Amino acid sequence: MFYETLIVILRLILRMGLTKTEGFTKGQVELAALAKALGHPARIAILQFLAARKACVCGDIVDELPLSQSTVSQHLKELKNVGLIKGDIEGPSVCYCIDEKAWLKAQKNVAELFSRFDNCC
Repeated sequence: MFYETLIVILRLILRMGLTKTEGFTKGQVELAALAKALGHPARIAILQFLAARKACVCGDIVDELPLSQSTVSQHLKELKNVGLIKGDIEGPSVCYCIDEKAWLKAQKNVAELFSRFDNCC
């Protein structure tokens, strides 16, 4: 009985999580995901570091940040999930770089959001 109740609760939670984005445009959902990914200073630092270089391995990024390798890897995963960066396997390492197409799209979408201001007061 306990497990059945737990499964019902988990399904409700998942359903609620999925419906939170219903009623919003694809662009709004994508921009919110981008904003969430940019919502941590470590991710901003990673993007700045990668933007200043063509590409680098995770160890180079770890050397630049006051974070452990596993924490940096988690931040890289979040940035990769929204598509801002990509990683190519080079032997035992992953070489990360900015995904130029996604970067330009994000730049355009953020600029568009901030350009839609009409002083209302």
